Amino acid sequence: MSNPSWQPGQGGVPQPWQPYSVPSPMLASHADRERAVDVLRAGYGEGRLEKAEFDKRVARAYTARTVGELAMLVGDLPQGPLTHPMAVPRTFVALPRPRTNGKAVGAAVCGVLCLPTFGFTGVPAVVLGQAARSEIQRTGEGGDGLALIGLVLGWMSVAAWTVILTLMLAVAIGSG
Repeated sequence: MSNPSWQPGQGGVPQPWQPYSVPSPMLASHADRERAVDVLRAGYGEGRLEKAEFDKRVARAYTARTVGELAMLVGDLPQGPLTHPMAVPRTFVALPRPRTNGKAVGAAVCGVLCLPTFGFTGVPAVVLGQAARSEIQRTGEGGDGLALIGLVLGWMSVAAWTVILTLMLAVAIGSG
């Protein structure tokens, strides 16, 4: 290597990257070379490399035989391999989605099925919706909206059946 700024063992200069699970003498593929050249292009575009240095490293990347050689070419660039995994600030770490409560899904399904089943799934929708909402509050699971849909549709079904049965009773008493 002709440029001492990225040779190993120099004080204050980034050390060559050693791949995590791949031994350094592993042969480089065309895709490995292209990834290294992409990192070099990004570094050049950001002004981290002079034109002559960029050209020299690109030429070496295309002639590199091992993954270790490629790692040394890009190890001192921000997008290049790191000696240890970079810590991502908590602000940018994606939070895992809470698991959806199964009873909430059941409540929503029963609520939606109230119309085709003429309201026979209304009571199960209400029961499952109530149980799901209490479990969701206790455990922090997802699916509160589904449980609420089941509750609303279930109560509407129960109310409709109550009105229908009351009218049928009134008609029966009035005619009889």
